[in-house]
Amino acid sequence: MITLKTAEEVEILRENALLVSKTLAEVGKRVKPGVTTLELDRLAETFIRDHGAVPGFLGYEDFPNTLCLSVNDVVVHGIPSKYELKEGDILSVDCGTIYKGYYGDSAYTFAVGEVSEAVRQLMRVTRESLFKGIAQALEGNRVGDISAAIQGHVEAFGYGVVREMVGHGIGKNMHEKPDIPNYGKRGNGKRLREGMVICIEPMINEGTHEVFLESDGWTLRTKDSKPSAHYELTVCIKKGQPEVLSTFEFIEQN
Repeated sequence: MITLKTAEEVEILRENALLVSKTLAEVGKRVKPGVTTLELDRLAETFIRDHGAVPGFLGYEDFPNTLCLSVNDVVVHGIPSKYELKEGDILSVDCGTIYKGYYGDSAYTFAVGEVSEAVRQLMRVTRESLFKGIAQALEGNRVGDISAAIQGHVEAFGYGVVREMVGHGIGKNMHEKPDIPNYGKRGNGKRLREGMVICIEPMINEGTHEVFLESDGWTLRTKDSKPSAHYELTVCIKKGQPEVLSTFEFIEQN
């Protein structure tokens, strides 16, 4: 069942979304060669708790950490470890919070030092596809309008759209209906209604869309070992323009 959010609920979701946005920016300041992903995870947990919230991912379906930290060919759900970031890596940071009984969720892909032009293009196109999807998040449109906008943009560059993981509604639960795939046809899927709050999150591979799950039950990698990029924002469906509750501004002003 899809739950429409009241104005009061949207404001609490906005508070979560902004805290997640600020947490990602704090983590981003520390992304550099030689830093371990576990160090970044601890930084995020402290920042979230210092702001009166709790990590949304820690313990969620037994996930062991605060952040999903996915390096290079890891698509999503990478587990923080003693791995030291290296020049030329890319790092997807996915963060969640719980505050006042509601969740926040956002993700951003960071370059570690200087990356190749091919990888920089993958990051840029994936980020662009997110905003093309958001532009279709209008009352009266359908989920497939978002999906098709993302898919059409990235496939024009020859990239692969991950099928196994999708965006989602958010509220008192981390993952609510409707699912928001990053592939699909215009005019298909659930109709978007005012008060729906959704997370749009393209997960785009440089090569094949095919992925595989590692034995830890979490880490999802590209089948051809080529890099993957991931960006996510939380959006409230309104009459007229969509209202984006989270932001990359804190990150990109660093």
